Amino acid sequence: MMGVVTVPPFERFYDEHRGIVFGVLAKRLGRQRAEDAFQETFFRALRAYPKLRDASNLRAWVLTIAENVAIDEHRRTRPQGELPEQESWDSLPPVAEIEHLVSELPPTERAAVVLRYGYDLDYDRIGAVLGSSGDAARQAASSGVRRLRRKELP
Repeated sequence: MMGVVTVPPFERFYDEHRGIVFGVLAKRLGRQRAEDAFQETFFRALRAYPKLRDASNLRAWVLTIAENVAIDEHRRTRPQGELPEQESWDSLPPVAEIEHLVSELPPTERAAVVLRYGYDLDYDRIGAVLGSSGDAARQAASSGVRRLRRKELP
C-alpha cells in the first residue's frame, strides 16, 4: 500500500523546482517575460502550498501553475487588433458581393474570408483584428475557402 508523501518545506520545494519552472517559462515566453512569470508562478504556489496534503507529484503541480501563468501572460499581452477607420473603407470593394456566400461559415472563418477577399487585408492585419496570429488568420481563411468550394454555389 502506498502512503501519502509528506509535503517538504517550501524553501526546499522552491530549490528543487526553480530551474525547470524557469526553463519552461523561458521557452514559452522568452527570457525577459519569463522572469515576471516565474515570480508569479511561485507566488501562486506559495499561496496554495499550505493546503497541499500529498507531495507525490509536486513537479507536475508547479508546472501546471507555470503553464497557467504563461497562458495568462499570452492573453494579457496579445495584440488587440482594430479595423481600419470607417472612412478608409469607402475605397474598398463592397462585401455585399460575397456576403451571401460566407453567411453559413463559422464566425472566425467568415471574418477571415471577408477581410481577406472583401477588403484585401493581409493576414497579419487580419490576425490582429481576430486576436490571433497571421498564420492562424491564413488558416481560417483557407478553411473558409475550402468549405465554400465544397458547397454548391447557385
